[in-house]
Amino acid sequence: MEAIVTALGEQHAELDSVVGGFDEVQWSAPSRCAGWSVSDVVLHLWHSDQLALASVRGELTPSMPSRLGEVDDLADERVAADRGASGADVLRRWRETTAALRSALLACDPSARLQWVAGELAARTLATTRLAECWIHTNDIVDTPPAERLVHVARLAHRTLPYAFRQAGREMSGAVRFDLVAPSGAPWVFGDEAAPTVVSGTGVDLCRVASRRVPSGATSLVARGPDADAVLELVRTWA
Repeated sequence: MEAIVTALGEQHAELDSVVGGFDEVQWSAPSRCAGWSVSDVVLHLWHSDQLALASVRGELTPSMPSRLGEVDDLADERVAADRGASGADVLRRWRETTAALRSALLACDPSARLQWVAGELAARTLATTRLAECWIHTNDIVDTPPAERLVHVARLAHRTLPYAFRQAGREMSGAVRFDLVAPSGAPWVFGDEAAPTVVSGTGVDLCRVASRRVPSGATSLVARGPDADAVLELVRTWA
């Protein structure tokens, strides 16, 4: 958990370094999220981090919507409800919540089962989803350099493949291995050596495809095996 929360703090710091000096014109500029400004993106992160904090504290109810379309609709509604706040106020709210979230996660048993949008998950998995979402939305505002901390995101994408297939109403025909290359050039390998389906390429490209921001055909990723196309279509980093 400590390593993941450290990576989460680094990602928070990167986003803060991007938007911390923005004026109101920059806060109102469009992001890569269709229909959302930079301010809207950070508002959404604040809302999601509030939910994560409530989850860690045992205060999140299991009545949240579970289907992707419903979750997206709720996110739009919450952003619209808070739209109009100054950039400085949005940033203050997000900073306060993320600081509290990191502290709460560090005090939490990594294997504790926590309530989340799509059911229960381990505390360490929740922490990793927060890292993934913050990284995704930071890059919705500005391109950032590849970082070694994305190893946690790539591992999450691999571990949640069965969930991604179930959500799509499909079945995996066998195990999957990710044979990836870190920004440093080191290997990131997840899965059984004998897995019939193998995805190879850069770890950053895997994270980008799993974030649904680029199609796999526009990256270095190559997949082979019975589930090759399905993995590249369904891989994701959120629940």
